Amino acid sequence: MGQAVYLQTYGCQMNEYDSELIRSILTNRGYHFASTTEEADVVLLNTCAIRENAHRKIYGQLDLFLPIKKQRAKARQPFIVGILGCMAQNLKDELLEHRAVDLVVGPDSYRALPDLIGNIAKTNQPEVAAFLSEYETYSDIAPVRQEGVNAWIAIMRGCDNFCTFCVVPYTRGRERSRSMESILHEVRQLVVMGYPQVTLLGQNVNSYRCGDDDFADLMTAVAQVPGVQRIRFTSPHPKDFPIKLLHVMAEYPNICKHIHLPLQAGSNRILDLMRRTYTAEEYLRLVDTIRDILPMTTLTTDIIIGFPTETEDDFQETVRLVQQVAFDSAYIFKYSERKGTIAAREYPDDVTAEIKTDRIVRLIEIQRQISFHKHQSYIGRKVHVLVEGKSDKQDGHWIGKDDGNITTIFPSPLQTLGETVSIEVQQANSSTLYGVTTDHSVSVAPRGCIPVAGVVTPL
Repeated sequence: MGQAVYLQTYGCQMNEYDSELIRSILTNRGYHFASTTEEADVVLLNTCAIRENAHRKIYGQLDLFLPIKKQRAKARQPFIVGILGCMAQNLKDELLEHRAVDLVVGPDSYRALPDLIGNIAKTNQPEVAAFLSEYETYSDIAPVRQEGVNAWIAIMRGCDNFCTFCVVPYTRGRERSRSMESILHEVRQLVVMGYPQVTLLGQNVNSYRCGDDDFADLMTAVAQVPGVQRIRFTSPHPKDFPIKLLHVMAEYPNICKHIHLPLQAGSNRILDLMRRTYTAEEYLRLVDTIRDILPMTTLTTDIIIGFPTETEDDFQETVRLVQQVAFDSAYIFKYSERKGTIAAREYPDDVTAEIKTDRIVRLIEIQRQISFHKHQSYIGRKVHVLVEGKSDKQDGHWIGKDDGNITTIFPSPLQTLGETVSIEVQQANSSTLYGVTTDHSVSVAPRGCIPVAGVVTPL
């Protein structure tokens, strides 16, 4: 009780939200948070299991903790190291073999953290809690938010898709949705706390269900909450994207016109091996439908290069589809084999590192040119930008995102975090718009959008 905890988050937005839940759980049991590992009695790493690079980062960090643990032990001072999240769930036995690790806790076991840390402090023995739940949604816990203008809201947990490359169903379990009322209650709290934007999270938000209500119904309800200025969501799956949702997005101006639609590959043969359950042609038809209903929507995507057996012809099919869709931007990754996945069991990772590198470099350059030309079309237009903070790269400039989630930088002597400003775009490159303010909106959030005290729900 009263120990100082340092919490470091890696990976996706869901991990960021989970870290906010962890802060709430520990705060309610008397723990407080340190800003550095040197000040901490307990260090918790909330991990990602999607790519090999994430694993290397964690093991590298653990190696750095070894001399600290030795020094603390000599001084009879506590230094408990815990691995949380997807990597903990997927590699619990291996992690416990590392001499720095005292605690391994999966995403469905965070309620147990205070007791587990307490047990280690008393017994000096390692603790593990990594079971998958069919019911846990943490819907009764109010996250302890970090400073910013956006608030994450997990509307569901788990995934039932079992794409062959993906470890998520094995680290986060099966799909289960929160009640609509619990989500709306959280949204209303966030409005009171001053957050101008909320982002609804799920491994596949299309799968949200609460009684007779689906994801489009939830988005409608959230859009109708008084005071919600901007709503985003991530990520949908192309296989069952609800056309009903497009009409909801068209109806409500506070739902941002940006859709992140993971492609993964443009080759039907590779898509079949990935078990994505759609074809390139079906994906293109969906893109056409989106642009028919929402012609100004920003489209972004994820692509995996070098999936097992991918040939140059397969890669060129991906290139052609990327060029045909003309995504505003794309997150492009090399395939990384994950322990426990179907692909790891059935498909040898037979595309060499050199070929993966060559292909990813080529595709990134193609997408860079597409993004550049798309962003050039914004020059002379006005965009509405939610101010996120000062630019790290240019003194006297501020940074934010427009409705389509495009980073925008503009000069100004003073702005307010959470304010929406009108920017006339004067320059653009492949990643960023640059412009000047033309006027201010009437919508202003409290500076920093810092959560007020006392909103954490007791456990």
